[in-house]
Amino acid sequence: MFVVANVRPSPHGPVGLGSAGTRLATLPAMPKTTTSLETPLRNQLDRLAAFEPTDLPVISLYLDMRRDQEGREHHDSFLRKVFGDRAKTFRGAARQSFERDVERIKNYLAEDVRRSANGLAIFACSGAKLLETIQLDVPTDAHWLFIGSVPHLYPLARLNDQYPRYAALVVDTNSARLFVFSLGATEAERQVQNVKTRKTSMGGWSQARYQRHTENFHLHHMKDVVEVLDRVVREENINHIVVSCEEATRARLFEALPKHLAEKVVDIVKMEARAPEHQVLKETLDALRGKDLETDAQHVEELIGAWRAGGLGVVGPEDTMNALVMGQVEELLITATPGALRRARSLPPGNAPGPVDVQSSAPSADLDPDLLKLADELVTKAQQTGARIRFIEDPQLLKDVGGVGALLRFKI
Repeated sequence: MFVVANVRPSPHGPVGLGSAGTRLATLPAMPKTTTSLETPLRNQLDRLAAFEPTDLPVISLYLDMRRDQEGREHHDSFLRKVFGDRAKTFRGAARQSFERDVERIKNYLAEDVRRSANGLAIFACSGAKLLETIQLDVPTDAHWLFIGSVPHLYPLARLNDQYPRYAALVVDTNSARLFVFSLGATEAERQVQNVKTRKTSMGGWSQARYQRHTENFHLHHMKDVVEVLDRVVREENINHIVVSCEEATRARLFEALPKHLAEKVVDIVKMEARAPEHQVLKETLDALRGKDLETDAQHVEELIGAWRAGGLGVVGPEDTMNALVMGQVEELLITATPGALRRARSLPPGNAPGPVDVQSSAPSADLDPDLLKLADELVTKAQQTGARIRFIEDPQLLKDVGGVGALLRFKI
């Protein structure tokens, strides 16, 4: 008889998310094409990508909320400076909307942010009735402020890619722990506990019978584990599994795994069966990222091969944006370094219309705001049209094609 513990939801509600205020999303998002788009921030990205451009300033604020050794936060001085500088650039209704947003953001920071939050994203435009707040268990790279006519989503989509949603299975001969991790936090957990067998020496036929008896226990245990894993993967639309087990357990597990589950296993790591949850998260996430780095080159090679063959692939900012506008893109491949993008010669009109130009208070003064805007327009259009988004970590892989390309659903 085995015991399966109930799913343990995140104590903070939907993983990594905080409270949200009034939202404006008037354009319906296009349907996603694969379950691989069951990503941690999918709903938030869909809503924000659907926001219609406005002639009022839209604030996109990213804050690193990690505290120092004395428990202090360090975003106050950043906000005083950037809010003061930006307020001087607006007049009339734009100035009124901006000042209301600043006040709302200050109140939210003072009253509603949980102490355990390591990152925060806020999107606000009072005049257009937009307020979306996302509290994160993972940090942002730095403090960022963007002012434009639409929400600036590149950093949020980047976090979505850095901290994917996946399953981690820690299993031995009589127990198993199954976690669903998302955005660097535990979204759910299940446990399987079976009868623990002991090594003994009887000799002769008794020993052989006991070994068969023990082996049957182990086989039934793996069957129970696989049943739970299959149910969670199916119900939660999980596409990646990282396993931790010993060599002997590994053989039994993969004998029991059906093909559709075995194909989702991206790596096998070694940990103690009772390793603490934070260690399971760290080691499995590191393994997942390592495999992702290995496959980046394969995806880029597939893209360039399709492009050179005149098939289902395009490269460069101009052709990629045109394909996004036409709804052709299945997967956008974009550099994780916006400065590595090639400046676009021309783009289809109306990608991010509105009289408010994108302004950025970036953590590095040498970041080109035009390239930040281009990166954001590509990511936002991909989100609007239901395309997958894959960030390529090595800037050299896409360097020769302008830092961006796309695999297509169809040709025109």
